[in-house]
Amino acid sequence: MHENTEFTTSRELEVIQIPAGTKTTIPAGTPGVVTQTLGGSYTIATYQGLARVAENDLDALGLEKPASESGEKSKTSEPGAPVDEKAVWEQLKQCYDPEIPVNIVDLGLVYDCSLVQKAEGGTKVEVKMTLTAPGCGMGPAIAHDAQSKILSIDGVEEADVQLVWDPPWNQNMISEAGRMKLGMV
Repeated sequence: MHENTEFTTSRELEVIQIPAGTKTTIPAGTPGVVTQTLGGSYTIATYQGLARVAENDLDALGLEKPASESGEKSKTSEPGAPVDEKAVWEQLKQCYDPEIPVNIVDLGLVYDCSLVQKAEGGTKVEVKMTLTAPGCGMGPAIAHDAQSKILSIDGVEEADVQLVWDPPWNQNMISEAGRMKLGMV
């Protein structure tokens, strides 16, 4: 929605540098452009390089949060209904690598997803995922994004997203839809 939008920061802005994954601050008055807006993630380019901006900081770019992204829990069909694994996969499809315009599911980064009913009620979701490269500093940020999206599902009380390296990721793991998006077909 905001891709290719130019901006000048209206205030100091804390961001995560890409691909290092370290936090840094962009000063007020810094010009830049929004390069990717997928799944509630915002990637910007400034003289400092690429960075990921949290949705609650869009005002510093002069942008408004899209109305359809409320941050509320997504509802299951009935209160107390079991969590649908399909809903978890749909939430994972809303997570993107900040440099690649394909979600983590279609990139083949999610290796396992299991739902565990907790004795005290609610569901724990356990996900094992990897990255396109073991040295990617964005891993914790992507895993946190996945965890936050899973926790937005009604009935999910806990989400554990683990980064794993076995088997090593390769391009053959990209889905057909991901290949099409990347122009690999």
